[in-house]
Amino acid sequence: MAKFFEQLNDTHIAFIQQQKLFFTATAPEAGRINLSPKGMDTFRILTPNKGAYLDLTGSGNETAAHIAENGRMTIMMCSFTDNPLILRLYGRGEVITPSNTHWQSHIKLFNPLPGLRQIIVLHINSVQTSCGYAVPLYSYEGERETLARWTEKKGEQGIHQYWEERNQTSIDGLPTHLLDKDL
Repeated sequence: MAKFFEQLNDTHIAFIQQQKLFFTATAPEAGRINLSPKGMDTFRILTPNKGAYLDLTGSGNETAAHIAENGRMTIMMCSFTDNPLILRLYGRGEVITPSNTHWQSHIKLFNPLPGLRQIIVLHINSVQTSCGYAVPLYSYEGERETLARWTEKKGEQGIHQYWEERNQTSIDGLPTHLLDKDL
């Protein structure tokens, strides 16, 4: 049975801290819904109503484009162990790029990773838990190193060029504002 909460409690936070995988979902007013898996120890709880993750370079930048358009975002985590649970965080997203005045206060919360692109903050307005009884059992084997190797091979200039070529608009043509200079 689903239960709703106004903010994260200690049990939710302990569950989140154990997860190796989470999913982000955003959608534009018109166009494709984006659902992305994330890992690599990139999620942090900032307050009972705020979480953030270190967003790494990827083939697209849908999340940033959708947040810029309407702000809506959901993050989901689910247990793949003996104790079933699905936890969803609903709220408004905020994108913090390296040129943003809040970058320094947020980046120190994360381990440095190759290909870091931006930080996505979720201002949580609702937390939902549900049973997760149909989620299969899986075992964690480790993180993939493919993105780190690819990023290191490209180098800083190559990554910046990649952002210019592939991360400036969503697949539906919405601007991501990745390289905009914040005021």
